[in-house]
Amino acid sequence: MTAKRTVLVTAHTGRGAAVDSARMVIGRLLKAGLTVRVLRAEAEEIACAGVDVVSTGSAAVEDAEMMIVLGGDGSLLRAAELARPAGVPLLGVNLGHVGFLAEAEVEDLSDAVDCVVDGRYDVEERMTIEVTARLNGQVLADSWALNEATVEKRERMLEVVAEIDGRPLSRWGCDGVICATPTGSTAYAFSAGGPVVWPEVEALLLVPISAHALFSRPLVVSPRSRLAMEVQPHTAGAVLWCDGRRRFDLPAGARVEVRRAELPVRLARLHGLEDTGAPFTDRLVAKFNLPVQGWHGRVRS
Repeated sequence: MTAKRTVLVTAHTGRGAAVDSARMVIGRLLKAGLTVRVLRAEAEEIACAGVDVVSTGSAAVEDAEMMIVLGGDGSLLRAAELARPAGVPLLGVNLGHVGFLAEAEVEDLSDAVDCVVDGRYDVEERMTIEVTARLNGQVLADSWALNEATVEKRERMLEVVAEIDGRPLSRWGCDGVICATPTGSTAYAFSAGGPVVWPEVEALLLVPISAHALFSRPLVVSPRSRLAMEVQPHTAGAVLWCDGRRRFDLPAGARVEVRRAELPVRLARLHGLEDTGAPFTDRLVAKFNLPVQGWHGRVRS
């Protein structure tokens, strides 16, 4: 922690509940003697006295201890774009639907703020991926993702050849291909039939979307593997999405390469809340409302 404790608070200002929650968080942090920053684009909606209003950019998180994000997973992915280069941990408070990336629910907000004020939290690192698109050696896009990078059809069915570690794997006529991290395994990749991968497992996922092929199963590969998708020359082109936020058009013949990135996203994990620090299995059961009636646990002698 820095000597002068500073927290950046950001919220989904399109939701009244997020704005109200942000005001409560800011008030408690200021009362505890912490410096609080808010983004200029959100300051008018949040309208709190005593905060430092900052422009979106590297200076917004400079020397910050943490970034508190009030919203859904989309809000946290947006915040990650700002926090990741500076290595600032994110604390997500779920005001959305599933909220897999969030650490706390809105009903736990007061206790979550107390954990931050008291320094009762750890920081874990989540793998990210580096994504590069090229055409005839020319770089078309250079980006990254926490959840997934997807190559998707633009109009008609996409013809793509998948590659792993420099060797061709298969050619698919499909709606697209997902390259996901373990963090992203519960997002788009899960919806496309991919497996759930525990966050501490280091791996990359390759998941075809609606492929017309006998071999089109999701694959879990080494975190050191290099994945690539080559859009075939006769196809109508494709679209590259990174975390569903950054879009790049891909002409026919484009090649997209994905590998593990050196820079992770850091997430704050609180101590002392009822649902925090629980095994990932418990989080999975809670988020997907999985039926566990009838479980008695291990018989102890």
